[in-house]
Amino acid sequence: MKRNRAILAVLLFIAVFLAVPIELMAAGKTAPTELKQLVYDDAGLLNQQEYDELNTMANQYGAQRETDIIIVTSSNTKNIDVKKMTQDFYDEHAPGYDKPHGNAVILTMDMKNREVYLAGFYKAEQYLDDVRLDKIRSRISPDLTSGNFKLAFQKYIQTAHKYMGFRPGVNPDNILFSSWFQVAVSIGLAGIIVGRMAYHSGGRSKVHRQTYEDEGSSGILEHRDDYLRTTTSKRKIETNKSGGSRGGGGGTTGGGHSHSGSRGSF
Repeated sequence: MKRNRAILAVLLFIAVFLAVPIELMAAGKTAPTELKQLVYDDAGLLNQQEYDELNTMANQYGAQRETDIIIVTSSNTKNIDVKKMTQDFYDEHAPGYDKPHGNAVILTMDMKNREVYLAGFYKAEQYLDDVRLDKIRSRISPDLTSGNFKLAFQKYIQTAHKYMGFRPGVNPDNILFSSWFQVAVSIGLAGIIVGRMAYHSGGRSKVHRQTYEDEGSSGILEHRDDYLRTTTSKRKIETNKSGGSRGGGGGTTGGGHSHSGSRGSF
């Protein structure tokens, strides 16, 4: 019994170790030697502490994906379209982790028209395509609407970092990629293996069905199968056609840099 418990403990440790994604174990190990400005809060949505925390966070998470993760907020006094505002920012500021006009993802907040636009450039255009940017925008929109800007920006940084850890074309929210699901499956498999080992180590049981069955009186006493009816009903599903969000998609900046995109209101 003690031997089985020892084997179980070893298997559980191995299963949990293998189930933890390498990127999670490596989180925090890659840190930029010098912080660069990645948060441009022209609309004044953040206090100094929030700004510092988010800028540090964006630098750390961006370094792990070799991509600048940028936040831009604007009062938009000139009433420029939020997509063009994002494109102009990229052309004029030339952000990029690897080079000027390089890998970058930008979240732009237009506080005048209450619109948000996300764009991915170069590596981020591949790993954060329109579909993934739509997912990020949907995740942060409730917090933007309620004014929880710091929380929304944190989710944006974390989700962009997470999604860039998966190869393009797959659904990063698939339950099979979830850490807790992988741990649960690994523990379950370990339990099954140990259970089978314990079963076989205890010898085979000599008790079977015929041990207690009286073949002379055993059998089916009665069988009855009544079919009642099948009912099918149809119901019209109402769709909300009011405003709220719209994808937007990507495009190309005036400087010739293509990008993915997602646009919506909050």
